[in-house]
Amino acid sequence: MSYPPRHLISIDDLDDGDLDHLARRGAEFASGLAEQARPLRDTVVGVLFRKTSTRTRTAFSAGALRLGAGLITYGPGDLQENTGESVEDTATVLSRMLDVLVARTAGAEAELRAYAAQTRMAVVNAMSAVEHPTQALTDLTTMLRHFGRIDGLRVLYVGEGNSTASALTLALSRFAGAELHLRTPAGYGVEQSFLDRAEVSAKQSGAHIGQRHDMDELPPVDIVYTTRWQTTGSSKPDPDWRTVFEPFRVNGAVMAACPGAVFMHDLPAHRGEEVCADVLDGPASIAFDQAENKYHSARAVLEWCVGAETT
Repeated sequence: MSYPPRHLISIDDLDDGDLDHLARRGAEFASGLAEQARPLRDTVVGVLFRKTSTRTRTAFSAGALRLGAGLITYGPGDLQENTGESVEDTATVLSRMLDVLVARTAGAEAELRAYAAQTRMAVVNAMSAVEHPTQALTDLTTMLRHFGRIDGLRVLYVGEGNSTASALTLALSRFAGAELHLRTPAGYGVEQSFLDRAEVSAKQSGAHIGQRHDMDELPPVDIVYTTRWQTTGSSKPDPDWRTVFEPFRVNGAVMAACPGAVFMHDLPAHRGEEVCADVLDGPASIAFDQAENKYHSARAVLEWCVGAETT
């Protein structure tokens, strides 16, 4: 275990070298080049999920076991935080027994920062209310595997500016010549604070990040990306929100306007809502390869958290 521990709460916690390394290391795990590596032997990984998860929970659990770690899982009612123990006290105790904590709280980032305030245990954000950094790393690995590069790729993101979109905004802004065109319903866009942070990186890398609230004049892109309209653990105050989202469905017409583009989706998908079945299940879709890459990317993250990639 490296000291001090490495935390992944936000994409902004990674420098450019770390971001590139994690994307490429995920691709190496996917290709089988690191299949025999067991750098987490003699470590214990805790997995805390207060919200539902298929891909992220399975990816980090299977990844930890494949890398040789012991595994302890916690559900939403398992910790004494439910009886009033503070996050800080919980983190202090866990850090004396665990090497890594992978946590999906779906709450504020501040709670994850509180978990990370101790000095013994690495903390991984498996999705907060505002950012999903491990999904962005999965997406970068997927792009690298499919295109052989990330620099210069053009991405059209359609739908809610949720935690996945926020993380992707921060990540793609770091790569030279990359383009991210966000098309989100008015009132449901990527928060301005993420756009501002991404703009700082984009000025250095030559990337382009832009957001509009319509589906007019779609740009030529390499990737069309969407996510479910109802983000896990969230609700929308407007009872008529589906009407606002209707124009942002990815259907055959959207794909035809972006000839040659592949389709990505972080899953779970609701066919007929954010994406039509003929797109998700069609020849341009790499969504299920993307889902598998969550497992490969999780192994890269766990390895990096304990500093094992240098051993």
